[in-house]
Amino acid sequence: MVGRQDRALRASATVPSEDARDVGLMERIARRDPRAFEELYRSYHPRLRRFLFNMLRRPHLSDEVLNDTLLVVWRQPERYNGRSKVSTWIYAIAYRQALKALRRCDDPVDDRAAEARPSGEAGPEQQLGVRQAQDALLRAMGELSPDHRAVIDLTYFHQLGYREIAELMGCPPDTVKTRMFHARRRLKTKLSGELADWL
Repeated sequence: MVGRQDRALRASATVPSEDARDVGLMERIARRDPRAFEELYRSYHPRLRRFLFNMLRRPHLSDEVLNDTLLVVWRQPERYNGRSKVSTWIYAIAYRQALKALRRCDDPVDDRAAEARPSGEAGPEQQLGVRQAQDALLRAMGELSPDHRAVIDLTYFHQLGYREIAELMGCPPDTVKTRMFHARRRLKTKLSGELADWL
């Protein structure tokens, strides 16, 4: 029994954290290892897709910016300098690419069909309430500015702290706090009941 516990502890100590794994992948990508890029791509694709869709509200534009972001990672891995987490660096690229895409767009039209579109994730009935709450939150977020949507999304959906968000948005932490304050206040007026209390 003790031997089994020792082996389990040794095994868990050798499993790299997500951060260490990402750094290792970036080192391999810098050496032009396509398998490392594929692994990083699979890991980040769903998270970045959700973040960009919540920020841009246009599926085709979100996919385009997602591809542009990951192309930067593949073509310029040496830009990652290790001063932040790999995830923060990648989200910062995505955020800047999204702002660039918004400036290029002439038509600031929200994707109204997004509310009716199924999420594509089949979940058990117990998650119905969570999905409904998320849908209500996403609808309300659609009325925020891109910067306010990004702060809410990165905080609640990606569990990033204010310092990390400030780093990837290229602004002081106090600016992030101010954006969060105004975004939450606006969302509370749009939401009611328990969901508003959650904010």
